Amino acid sequence: MTIRALSFGAMAHAYERFRPGYPVELLDLVVAYARRPVRTALEIGAGTGKATRLFAEHGVSVTATEPDEAMLAELRKHVPAGVKTERAAFEELPLGERYGLVYAAAALHWTNPAGRWPRMAALLEPGGVFASFGGPIRLADLELAQAVQKAQVPFLDTDEIPSPDGTPPGQAMQWPGTELQQSEWFTDVQQAEIERRLTMTAREYTDHLSTISAYLILSTADREQVFRQIQEVLPATVELNADLTVHLARRRPQE
Repeated sequence: MTIRALSFGAMAHAYERFRPGYPVELLDLVVAYARRPVRTALEIGAGTGKATRLFAEHGVSVTATEPDEAMLAELRKHVPAGVKTERAAFEELPLGERYGLVYAAAALHWTNPAGRWPRMAALLEPGGVFASFGGPIRLADLELAQAVQKAQVPFLDTDEIPSPDGTPPGQAMQWPGTELQQSEWFTDVQQAEIERRLTMTAREYTDHLSTISAYLILSTADREQVFRQIQEVLPATVELNADLTVHLARRRPQE
């Protein structure tokens, strides 16, 4: 997991170009849950700033943190001037300043589980909101998805990341909601879905796959070969299910 977490920098430009952004429905969901104005936010593992822009462009003062210098450099090209940036992993963030919102966009699974929730709570104002959101982008056509899986099997079993706490896919509450429900630091844990559909060309789809850690850690030769094999089974354009799973929790009010 550590190797995969540190694999993105080499593809920072492609990550920016081929990873989708986040819809305004996500912002609306977080703000409605907060039940008070969200003025300050800390983002964990901000990548190239896809989620940073959503919140910063709607009046939130965002501090974006990212451990990879190449990703952070790409982020700085695209976010509003008022966004603060810091090169740091979650575990390295200094404790002291507190925020109304702390969030992670498809990045929480890279953080160290040891002490995760006490540290998260220490970064939040009492009553502040934690949000985690993301989800795999899957081919909508099941037969096509099976053909792609067959093409990639010689190189990797799956390009998805299993639930960090072993929660089965069919369970109603998914991770990290499962952990948040057990945490003494958080309450009012909620899970929501935002439906999202995308269309990409076959080349755009494999370019998107090139930003996924499971492919990034392959050798260059294997990566090129698996993408050739995948492109051979793809039509000119593909329809994708890219639903976002959103987890929300509230920092308990006590100090």
